[in-house]
Amino acid sequence: MRRLARAAAALALALTPLAGCASIGAPDDGGAGYEAGDGSFTTWGAGERGSGIELTGTTFAGDTVDLADWRGDVVVVNFWYASCPPCRAEAPDLVAIAEDYPDVHLLGVNPRDDAATAQAFERTFGVPYPSLWDRDARGVAAMQGLVPLQAMPTTVVLDREGRVAARILGQADPTILRGLIDDVVAE
Repeated sequence: MRRLARAAAALALALTPLAGCASIGAPDDGGAGYEAGDGSFTTWGAGERGSGIELTGTTFAGDTVDLADWRGDVVVVNFWYASCPPCRAEAPDLVAIAEDYPDVHLLGVNPRDDAATAQAFERTFGVPYPSLWDRDARGVAAMQGLVPLQAMPTTVVLDREGRVAARILGQADPTILRGLIDDVVAE
C-alpha cells in the first residue's frame, strides 16, 4: 500500500501544475511576493518521529482545542490564511477529506487573519473543522525544528501519538494527502 501511495504521489506531482505559496514571514501584500511552491511531501518512519506535538489554542469560534485530547487518533493540521490563493484552492479538497475520513481530526491553524476574515473563509468553503486563531504563532512554533514550515499552506499529518508522520509543503494534492493519511491510519 505504501509503495502504491508513493507511486501515485509521484505521478500526481509530475502531472499537477505547481501552486504558489507565500512565505510565513512575508507580509500579507495581496499576492505579491509569492514563491513557487512545489507540493513536495516528506514522510518520517515511526522510528524517526520524535515526540508528540504539544499545541493548545483557541478557535475563531472561541472554543479551546488541545491536540493532546486527540491522542489515539490521526490528525491533519493545515496552516492557512484567507487571502492565500493556494489555501483557497485546496480548501474544497480539505473539506472533502474531512467528510470522507470521519475518524481523522482536521485542524486549521491561521496566524494571520482576524476572526471576521477567517470565519468568512470558513463559511465560504463550508469548512467543517476548527481552526486555531494563532495570533501569537504558537502553532507555527510547535512545529519549528520538527517540520520546516517554510510556506503556507503547509499540511502536516500526525500519527496516533501526535508525532509528525508526513508533511506537504504548498498546496496539498488531494490524492497525495489521502495516500499519506491512509498510510498513517494503517499503522
